[in-house]
Amino acid sequence: MPRGRPKKQDDLLLKSAEMIGWALGGLEREIALTRERLGALTAQANRLRARLGRRGPASAGDEAPRTMNEGKAGTGKRRRRRKMSPEARKRISEMMKKRWAERRKAKG
Repeated sequence: MPRGRPKKQDDLLLKSAEMIGWALGGLEREIALTRERLGALTAQANRLRARLGRRGPASAGDEAPRTMNEGKAGTGKRRRRRKMSPEARKRISEMMKKRWAERRKAKG
């Protein structure tokens, strides 16, 4: 081994390796924190789904668009429907008939 000070290139390589080590340590800490945050968010999402009476998706690829009543069949909870008064039904019916007549008139 040569005597004296190491060459500048060796000194630079040691400093570079040290910097890379620090950077990797920082990245690993960030990855760990991100995983913790993801776990907390997943738990929160599962709690919200439970309040809605839905199961969480088995995996990201399994998630499909849901219908309004899907996922509630096995929970024993039934969705309550609002009752519309006969007057309201009649009013809506008349308004729709009027709109359809206007559309037919506009086409023809």
